[in-house]
Amino acid sequence: MDIQSVGVIGAGQMGNGIAHVFALAGYDVVINDISEDNLAAAVALIGKNMDRQVSREKISQADRDGAMGRISTTLSLPELGQTDLVIEAATEREEIKVSIFKELVPHLKPETILTSNTSSISITRLASGTDRPEKFMGFHFMNPVPVMQLVELIRGIATDEPTYKALLTVVEKLGKTAASAEDFPAFIVNRILMPMINEAVYTLYEGVGNVSSIDSAMKLGTNHPMGPLELADFIGLDTCLAIMNVLHDGLADTKYRPCPLLTKYVEAGWLGRKTGRGFYDYRGETPVPTR
Repeated sequence: MDIQSVGVIGAGQMGNGIAHVFALAGYDVVINDISEDNLAAAVALIGKNMDRQVSREKISQADRDGAMGRISTTLSLPELGQTDLVIEAATEREEIKVSIFKELVPHLKPETILTSNTSSISITRLASGTDRPEKFMGFHFMNPVPVMQLVELIRGIATDEPTYKALLTVVEKLGKTAASAEDFPAFIVNRILMPMINEAVYTLYEGVGNVSSIDSAMKLGTNHPMGPLELADFIGLDTCLAIMNVLHDGLADTKYRPCPLLTKYVEAGWLGRKTGRGFYDYRGETPVPTR
């Protein structure tokens, strides 16, 4: 399968990062979103991030200009139908993903590979609602996409070998490393990471330590580059909660029960960096712990 064009559904943090790395690797990229403002913001952010790479001599100005020239945007989901590979990077809610695939599938070329950047939802279940479960895979990039080396490849029960090998080739062309995961709730990275973050929230909830002490303990005591609460804010507390719910529901084990404090923050709209407040308040010059 010769993949040359890529459609990215969702212009948010993950979608613009995915578009960024594909354009730099020489692919023609079409970004789709329901908001023109989101699309404009995504292209501007990609340009800004590439400018930073140029200033750090990671890429040349010619690389940057060529990549930006390969990116286009559209509000029309069917326009992605003529691409060779589609990567869904919408919000981490199964009903939204299912509705996107339902609208898109009638417009796809027969050979187009369909993927989801989901960090936790069953690939087999998502694939079953399409006309091509054999050409459907989980294609999970890490955040921030231009920086992080890993891509999780998750095969559904029906995924065929040519599809898997085609995505392995894509990952290599992107200059990243693939890790193959079985189709179990949250796969590898988030199966390990999210319970750790959830336990950090429980540690805060139970008064074992405050936000600063918990994050400092993990950074200085275990050499983590970010504390777990800081990382949760970076990921988005709504995403963390959604993944914990998938783990709790899918594995039926109480050790995956989301911490009530995490639920409360999400209910308050305190979702982390993207809303200006989470376990830290980001509205001033420097982040300030909220507890």
